[in-house]
This record gives sequence, structure tokens and C-alpha cells, in this order.
Amino acid sequence: MELRFDPHDAGSSFFDLVRGREPGLLPRFAAPAGEVGRGMPGVPVGTTVLALKYAAGVVIAGDRQATEGYQVASRRIEKVYAADEHSAVAIAGAAGPCLEMVRLFQTELAHYEKIEGMHLSLEGKANRLAQMVRANLPMAMQGLVVVPIFAGFDLKRSEGRIFKYDVAGGRYEETDYYSIGSGGKDARSSLKKLYRPGLGEEDAIRTGLEALYDAADEDRGTGGPDFVRGIFPTLKLVTVSGTQDVPEERVAAVCAAIAEARRTTP
Repeated sequence: MELRFDPHDAGSSFFDLVRGREPGLLPRFAAPAGEVGRGMPGVPVGTTVLALKYAAGVVIAGDRQATEGYQVASRRIEKVYAADEHSAVAIAGAAGPCLEMVRLFQTELAHYEKIEGMHLSLEGKANRLAQMVRANLPMAMQGLVVVPIFAGFDLKRSEGRIFKYDVAGGRYEETDYYSIGSGGKDARSSLKKLYRPGLGEEDAIRTGLEALYDAADEDRGTGGPDFVRGIFPTLKLVTVSGTQDVPEERVAAVCAAIAEARRTTP
């Protein structure tokens, strides 16, 4: 079904617009009738993602593994996405709803820009994402939890910023770093020891990868670098210049250096 509307009548929120006029077009952010309490079938779950501030902005990263119970559901899932030119989102939780929420969030920001003729503030973006997480609460109660990390470069304050969320849509800002997912606690413990304010780009990338490496070492759900298959974590840099991918060959080289350092100095 194609959604038609007059842009002069529509509000600046695409999410509110569709929810009010054609709610059936939205991802199903509600438990199906009669399914409450039945439990959900096994679904792929994305695991560990993190973000940390550095001198030029924010590094946001995630491993590539998704699990389904005790099995590996995917070794190449993407968990880190550009939201718009100066922000990115990484999501842990039920893979399907995660991907739907990311796409909806990207559309929400693009819609606002087209209607208002300007970018939404970073605080506004964080609030819009909180609204979507809150709308997913009925499904979260059934086990389909979606919990994001949102990172962006605040052009007004000339600094990178990191926002975390709870399953009810609560939004909180972190000053230096944060990690969520099944290996989130292990990654945070690693970041706690390695992180320093004002890191350069190379050190920030290595710190993020060290934390993901530690999480994979302790958590069965987190995938470490796979040198046989050539699968490595996904990293993005969010700076005043925009959101950009860290090339896979650069990530692979840093992962190889980490593995060699741990082999020679356990």
C-alpha cells in the first residue's frame, strides 16, 4: 500500500504520521492478539555493540554474530548503521525488530529534514529514537527486546555524544563510553581499563576492538574476529565531517595486531 499525504498538512514526525493514518504500515510494535504469555519462538538475537568518544567525535562498533539459543544464527549480521549524515545507531536484541526500527528511524530523520527544511537537533534525534523504543515495549514484554546505542556529532556543541536507552524508552547520556548486549558488561569492563579522554582516532579504534575482543573471549554470544572466514567487527566514525565506515582491511589489521599481542604477552 502506498501512503499518500500532503506535506503541508503532515507533521514533522513520520512515525506519528503513519501511526495516525496507516498504522498497519508500521512494524508490529504490539503483541498479536491471543499471544500474550505464550512465549516467542526462537529468533536471531544480535549481541554486543559499543560506542566511545574520542578527540574528533565518536567510534561506534559491533560484532557480527547473531545467536539463536545455543546456535549461531548468522556470522555476518550488521548491527551498526548510519542514521543520517552526523549520527549512527547500533542495536542489540531481536534481529528482525532491530532492523525494522533502524529503517524507520532513518526514514523519520529524512522526513523531518524534508518537511522542516533543516536537520533535527541531536537531542531531538535521541528523543525520536526513544519514542520508537517505547512503542516496542509490548513486544519487549514478549521477549522481542530492542535496545539501541545512539551516537552523533553535535554541531552546536562541536563534540561527539553518546545516548543509551532502556526497554521502556528511557534515554540517558553517557559521557565517555557505553556497551550493551550479551557481552556488554565484559566490553564495559575492558573499556573501563583502556579508555582515556581525548584518544586519537587510531587509539580509539583499537580500544573499541580490544573491548569487543574481550567480550567475545568471555561471552558465548559475541563473535570475535574470524581470520579464517575474513569476518571482523563493524566500526563507524561520527565526526564533524560526517559518518564514515572504518575500512574492513584497517579493522582486520588492528585485530591481527591485538591477537598477536595477546599471543606473545598473554
